[in-house]
Amino acid sequence: MRKHGARLLAALAVSLLFVWGGDAHAGGVIKLGVVTKPGSAQNVCAEKFKELVESRSDYEVKIFHSASLGTETEILQQIQMNSVQMGVITSGPFDVFVPEARVIDYPFLFANSAEADQVLDGPAGQALLKALERARFKGLAYSENGFRHLTNNVRPVHTVDDVKGLKIRVMESILHKELWRVLGANPTPMGWPIYTELQQGTIDAQENPLWVIWNYKLFEVQKYMSLTGHVYSAHIDVASLDWFNGLPAKDQDMIVQAMKEAAAYQRKWNRDNEADFLAKAKAAGMIVDEAPDLASFRAKAAVLKDLDIYKDPKVQDMLTLFLDAVAKIRGK
Repeated sequence: MRKHGARLLAALAVSLLFVWGGDAHAGGVIKLGVVTKPGSAQNVCAEKFKELVESRSDYEVKIFHSASLGTETEILQQIQMNSVQMGVITSGPFDVFVPEARVIDYPFLFANSAEADQVLDGPAGQALLKALERARFKGLAYSENGFRHLTNNVRPVHTVDDVKGLKIRVMESILHKELWRVLGANPTPMGWPIYTELQQGTIDAQENPLWVIWNYKLFEVQKYMSLTGHVYSAHIDVASLDWFNGLPAKDQDMIVQAMKEAAAYQRKWNRDNEADFLAKAKAAGMIVDEAPDLASFRAKAAVLKDLDIYKDPKVQDMLTLFLDAVAKIRGK
């Protein structure tokens, strides 16, 4: 009788599990790293992702912001090891891990945000996300930094010749270092943030989207801005591949969908605010060249595709895939 009662209780427990929790996600803590502070573009995406996941599952998303986990390169290393499960990371630093990633940051690749969206959300962008798996990253979606612009504290920059000799901070990216070397500057790879280095004159210049220039008050330590838009800077929203592959299929689908929605939300947020960021920087005293001689920048940057950083056949194939996708959009 006692055994029969125990079996009935066990059966009841299983029945209740299916009734109450059969569709529930497994739950647990997801550690998500970003290098920026609250209110920044990466954080907007991360916080929207947290909101969506926690409303749809039993997972708790814990956001580590303001470089509390180190630089973006260091966050990526932790994601590889699954000590951190996810990150919203600028595309630049990925090229150290997967060289094909540098094709996103190929100078003057996209003319506008619509082209970037079509390519990154289409087959070319998805092929790149798949390539990240070689380095133990699960590519989920693309949110954005935006188009990068040059600021400096030495002189106005109108043509590429004005760049010569500027000590410029670049991301920890092989491509970005080579780009600014080719353009004539003196590039210094450096993690984020860099306000103190600009303030103390360790570096003369930096390049970033408008939201960065405003949110990080770079107008206080940089006098000149040129709207070069030389690189479209994506965020690649990734997870640890080992962690992701260990999740139930329903959870995988939920996480991918939540990140895609968060990325779309963040891209709209960034674009809706760009004009305001620029107006505020100008009102704060920055001298802005809104129409620099981009042809001079393009001419010098064109040699990049012939450098060693693009000699790897995988990189060449990916660049061709992206260039063909852009040409198709433009009807060429």
